[in-house]
Amino acid sequence: MFRLARARNIAVMARNKQIARRSSTKPAAELPPGYAIDPSLGPMLQYQRSLPHLPVPTLSSTASKYLETVRPHLTANEYKDTEKAVDEFVKSPLATELQERLKARANQPGTVNWLADWWNDVAYMGYRDPVVVFVSYFYVHVDGNTKSQARRAAELIKSMLPFKHLVETQQLAPEKVKGVPICMDSYQWLFNSSRYPVIPSDTAKKFDPSQNNHVIFVRKNKFFEVPIVHEGQELSTQELESQVATVIELAGNDKGAPIGVLTSENRDIWTEARKALLAASPQNAQSLERIESSIIIVPLDDTTPQTREDNSWTMWTGDGRNRFYDKHQLIVCENGRSGFLGEHSCMDGTPTLRLNEFMLHSLAQNKVSHGTSSRTLPAPVELKFTLDPSSQKFISEAEKHFDTLIGAHDLYVLQYEKYGKNLIKKYGVSPDAWTQLIKQLAFHKLFGRPGVCYESAQTRKFQRGRTEVIRAASNESKAWAEAMLDSSQSNEERFKLFKQAAVRHVQYAAWAADGQGVDRHLFGLKKLLKEGEDVPNLYTDKAYSKTNHWELSTSQLSSPYFDGWGYGEVVEDGYGLAYAIGDDHLRWTITSLKRDTAKLRDALEWAADETRKMAEAVGPQAKPKPKL
Repeated sequence: MFRLARARNIAVMARNKQIARRSSTKPAAELPPGYAIDPSLGPMLQYQRSLPHLPVPTLSSTASKYLETVRPHLTANEYKDTEKAVDEFVKSPLATELQERLKARANQPGTVNWLADWWNDVAYMGYRDPVVVFVSYFYVHVDGNTKSQARRAAELIKSMLPFKHLVETQQLAPEKVKGVPICMDSYQWLFNSSRYPVIPSDTAKKFDPSQNNHVIFVRKNKFFEVPIVHEGQELSTQELESQVATVIELAGNDKGAPIGVLTSENRDIWTEARKALLAASPQNAQSLERIESSIIIVPLDDTTPQTREDNSWTMWTGDGRNRFYDKHQLIVCENGRSGFLGEHSCMDGTPTLRLNEFMLHSLAQNKVSHGTSSRTLPAPVELKFTLDPSSQKFISEAEKHFDTLIGAHDLYVLQYEKYGKNLIKKYGVSPDAWTQLIKQLAFHKLFGRPGVCYESAQTRKFQRGRTEVIRAASNESKAWAEAMLDSSQSNEERFKLFKQAAVRHVQYAAWAADGQGVDRHLFGLKKLLKEGEDVPNLYTDKAYSKTNHWELSTSQLSSPYFDGWGYGEVVEDGYGLAYAIGDDHLRWTITSLKRDTAKLRDALEWAADETRKMAEAVGPQAKPKPKL
């Protein structure tokens, strides 16, 4: 079954060097034209109202880009058919009418983003397959300086709280890309929020943070509430550690009924299961609300993952029972290994990246104010649930569904230590483009053709912007991959083609970030068809479905504080390919429904080797020094 390529927009932007320093208000003269500071809002949102609206691309621009991006995937005859379908569409009165409807939607009073509500519904809230593995994404933290589960959990929470304060008071420094402010609206969903299962489309709720100063720990499938403030004073790290240790003790050795596994279900099933749970006892509603209103969920797993694959599986899925997938989760294991699982529906990855980097940077640099208090605190409160036969059946079925789904998956990590961006930059090539081309070469070697590849580009330069698709397979990347597999080709010719492909990738990425990509525009036009209007041939043509079938779902996130990250595939015959570019390493986390995932891992290593050999044979492309 086709699955939507939910955007994972995790890091097309450069990392904010000042991860969470309070923003100082710059004079308006220093801002780019068109931007202004709103004094009625805190620094985090001070540029929000002056951000531009998402543009509506021209029909001709989208048509030309579309034809260019489908060509590497089609035969000559198929391409002729597609050219005809596109030409007919662009010249048709219906296309003109659809474009005018889209412009009218974009210009409606009160509308700041013509795409946002549609996309949030179709790609997230209305999406009915389980959020794990099809929506959630995970981070694996680098190993901390403690092997104590209680200490690690306490340190993570304590390092998180200053960031939470900056967000809730709007004092967090606004993010900028090349000096241009970007949208900070989604930060509101970072804490004290939850997704809710509803038919036909889920909802989300933000709870009052001033009234909900508690964290929920999950241990042995049991939920425990711990306030982070006592008698007006925030708990110290030592006090938090003591509370976590008490949670572990109270949970004991016997596992409780796995209420959390219900959140791993198909969303329609979870909707009905939640109704049954609420009907079983009034106490269940109270317990669920305490969970859903919490700052964050902290599962305390009874596992000790060792390898990168072990840690990735733990942070991505766990056992399905000791979790609550409708909220962000900080996961801590018995050996102190930790990570983060992101609930993706209301925000993309850059805010959670910033949160995790803030926490881990603060801990690594000893900048956390741990506090000195050591008070006698009320014991953590276990949130109880009463289960009737209907709820028990839903839980039992959810366990079976989860185990079947996870058992059908592969996950491999390729930690490639032979080079990273330090070497890549010597050749005058974008590290992201280089790494994307490695993927194309690997796929071409395995399958003899280009891979239909989705890379997410953030569109947060616009109000309520989320993502656009970078169509990463191009005519240029195809020509280069074919040359690499042709022994008669010289390295000089290969490198020439490689540079052309890299330039093309960077250009398309820039278009996507500017809201000038192909996919969201075509999506918007189709959404505005009225009942009785014929679907244009462009949408029924083979090229459209073929080049929207994202067999390579890719996204980059690079952080010195992460030892891995990833997500699931978005089509049944595809791969999830999360990657990171370090100074001297590359890393891929590869997931699939057991489609020879290890072979793709090996092909990526081979392709990375071959790309370096090609470049070294030609020599570094030194950039000319600027004249003084």
